[in-house]
Amino acid sequence: MNTPARITRLPRPFDPDRGAEARAIMSDLSGEWADLIEGAAGCSPYLHDLIQKEAEWLPGALRDLEAARDAVVAEAGAQAERVGPALRRAKRRIALLVALADLGGVWPLETVTGALTDLADAACAAALRDAVGAEIRRGKLPGMAEDDIASAGGMVVLAMGKMGARELNYSSDIDLICLFDETRYDRDDFAAARASLVRATRRMAALLSENTAEGYVFRTDLRLRPDPSVTPVCMAMAAAETYYESLGRTWERAAYVKARPCAGDLAAGARFLETLTPFVWRRHLDFAAIEDAHNMRLRIRRHKGLGGPIQLDGHNMKLGRGGIREIEFFTQTRQIIAGGRDPDLRVRGTLEGLARLADKGWAPQEAAKALDAHYRFHREVEHRLQMLRDTQTHDLPDSGAEWDRLAAFMGYETQALRDELDERLHAVHDMIEGFFDPGEGGRAPREPDDLGELSPEIIARWPSYPALRSDRAVAIFRRLRPDILARLAATSHPGEALVAFDGFLAGLPAGVQVFSLFEANPQLIDLLVDIVGTAPGLASYLSRNAQVLDAVIAGDFFAAWPGQETLTAQLTEALAAEGDYEARLDATRRWRREWHFRIGVHHLRGLITGAEAGAQYADLADAVLAALWPEVVAQFARKHGAPPGRGAALLGMGSLGARRLTAESDLDLIVIYDADGVEASDGSRPLPARSYYARLTQAMITALSAPMAQGRLYEVDMRLRPSGNQGPVATAWAAFQDYQSEKAWLWEHLALTRARVVAGAPDLGNDVEAFRVALLSRPRNRREVLGAVREMRARIHAAKAPGGPLDPKLGPGRLQEVQLIAQAATLLAGGAERGTRAGIAAGVAIGWLDDADGAALGHAYALCSGLQQAARLLGTDPPDPDMLGQGAARFVLRETGQEDVGALVTALGRAGRRAGEAIDRALSDPPEE
Repeated sequence: MNTPARITRLPRPFDPDRGAEARAIMSDLSGEWADLIEGAAGCSPYLHDLIQKEAEWLPGALRDLEAARDAVVAEAGAQAERVGPALRRAKRRIALLVALADLGGVWPLETVTGALTDLADAACAAALRDAVGAEIRRGKLPGMAEDDIASAGGMVVLAMGKMGARELNYSSDIDLICLFDETRYDRDDFAAARASLVRATRRMAALLSENTAEGYVFRTDLRLRPDPSVTPVCMAMAAAETYYESLGRTWERAAYVKARPCAGDLAAGARFLETLTPFVWRRHLDFAAIEDAHNMRLRIRRHKGLGGPIQLDGHNMKLGRGGIREIEFFTQTRQIIAGGRDPDLRVRGTLEGLARLADKGWAPQEAAKALDAHYRFHREVEHRLQMLRDTQTHDLPDSGAEWDRLAAFMGYETQALRDELDERLHAVHDMIEGFFDPGEGGRAPREPDDLGELSPEIIARWPSYPALRSDRAVAIFRRLRPDILARLAATSHPGEALVAFDGFLAGLPAGVQVFSLFEANPQLIDLLVDIVGTAPGLASYLSRNAQVLDAVIAGDFFAAWPGQETLTAQLTEALAAEGDYEARLDATRRWRREWHFRIGVHHLRGLITGAEAGAQYADLADAVLAALWPEVVAQFARKHGAPPGRGAALLGMGSLGARRLTAESDLDLIVIYDADGVEASDGSRPLPARSYYARLTQAMITALSAPMAQGRLYEVDMRLRPSGNQGPVATAWAAFQDYQSEKAWLWEHLALTRARVVAGAPDLGNDVEAFRVALLSRPRNRREVLGAVREMRARIHAAKAPGGPLDPKLGPGRLQEVQLIAQAATLLAGGAERGTRAGIAAGVAIGWLDDADGAALGHAYALCSGLQQAARLLGTDPPDPDMLGQGAARFVLRETGQEDVGALVTALGRAGRRAGEAIDRALSDPPEE
């Protein structure tokens, strides 16, 4: 035998005579195997009987436990005749083998429960084949023949609960849901087919659960199906899907976390589970599931009379406080909360789920490790209780003798076992209770009697808001309200913070999910108070898009910026998982919204500067364009064929090209295509090349700017293309070169100093960039350039007056003028670097600007761009110095390095004047050469 060396523990025989009797029966065994047989039989009357019944088979099986297990399961699954007796024999043998491997510590928990589950799968498959085969042979299943027995005529058995998770306990019931694929039957045959499959289901269940002289296989429970009091034991998949979509409850979602096709038409079962994915795994973090699970726990306790404190005698190891179900609820609930966002959490097993939650940061590593150990111990105790007499019990002993028996069975002294059980049960209870009912820990402070600067009139109108129209929302918010008021009162300007929070609350269309999110993650209340106290505009956005808070707690929200390539890869992967084009457009909007919010929060909290925020907004836009363009092309190509020729490139202009977007920027784009001599596309509805690219460009604009369920991505501005709004929306490559070389106005060359290829065909993009560099490197007549820039400056002044003393964009020496001068400097220097600072440096390098003027322009640019980034995030561009709230003012002053608003007005005016004077000098007529 190769197994004895693996034995790590031994039970002590509680009844020495029974143990000695079993040892004598197995006289061929010696050493540790004989000790194990004696201990097992000496504690468990059930195992004593099994050893007697299987005395001839057992010695051979013990030579290789795994091979014996596999042989028994395979034989059971292949059984075609006398199915009932054969399955009962298999159950006896697996029960005996598992018990000895478990008691001796040869197999870990996963192998023990896996062996029991393998047998259950095989037994269900054999019983189902027998039952459906009988119906087919009698001609009762319309349209089905012998060949359809293997797929059970389209019927599938879903293993639920512990069987679905491959976690069956030693004397476990099996929870099954039986469904059939109604598309396998003609409409006129549906009723007869359903009746036949209902009979087959009942026959299968009877084969498994009937207790004969040879025992039983598995007690079978079919009550987890939809509305079991009124529905047949085998339902059509379409009917089940309709039920879950319209009436499914949280506990049913939790049940389907572990669901697994185990017998019959496995492919149809997998398709059905795929259709339930949106029901089980919500797109957004679902913290409302915590309260649902907590209420379910309380109902179970009340129903079973298990609500009191932990007392070991008679304590239920499954449903009692600190028991197995507590750990399973914790794991499943966390999976349901986050599994919609992270498919890696969609695993069936409790221990695997705990490990994934810890790896992903949804459970503390130490807590997950402790719960893993407690779960294993609890399950071992559960198995020992059931092995004693093959009863489906979870209750600890309530007599001294039975405690002594259990302790001997587990190799413990009685008091040591009681002490360890007490310690573990209390440890689990303490960890789990705080998760399900944080209010019991007294986290929320008592609502203050004196509200101070918090207006009672504002607070009094909250119950009238849409977010508080349901009883459930009111109950959760009642627990949150003291904490929220305390945090608002603790801000430096409570009155302002309350008004902004009131705006947030008034804008929420519903409250249960958001309030549950706050209750489970109180740190989010701090973030919300920070936002509403600083940026009411961002708070208003948040009330309309509260799902973005998911990102704060789901992943690396405060980690370093990943960069454009990583973002593009992430979005591309996310889009590949969506089923159709519209779903991909909505997914892009959700994804972009979360990252956009992340940048804003980082900027608001001072984790990044305004310049860094500008670059990150540009990275985000680049990622959206790079990932979305192939999707638009593929969708368009389905009807009209692949892009003719070399394809198209998207040229980002303005702030996008310079990689300095703001929170509210639109996208300036030019689409350039190269049909390369191909006159038309080759799809089912071919288009001439020019029409093809024009309509493809319009499709891209629609994909970016159309309002959908998840909002819009960006507004798109195409006015910088050749000939502006009068020209085609997509420009041919040859025409673009000709136009820019021969016909373009000087301002269009100035615009190209900030141009950058952001998506599309790489080869064409490289050619566009090479052409841009060559074009900008041409020698320029300084007098002509300065004359044109002076004219443009005058037009800017005439078009629109500054919006006040804090307008960062318009006015002498402000952003628009500084950027114009930087572009002119780039053009005069023949350079191709993008960006305002690079342009100013180029102007100094060629002697057009002296060092002092370059410094003045650089200082004005830094101050104005910092102010603009902050103002755009606040939604107050240009900001009114008399209307800035205290929180907003603090943010703006931090971003501009000023002490107060008056100092900012003075500094901005001084910087603008000095930059304006530098611009005047730069644009004065140069001396004749």
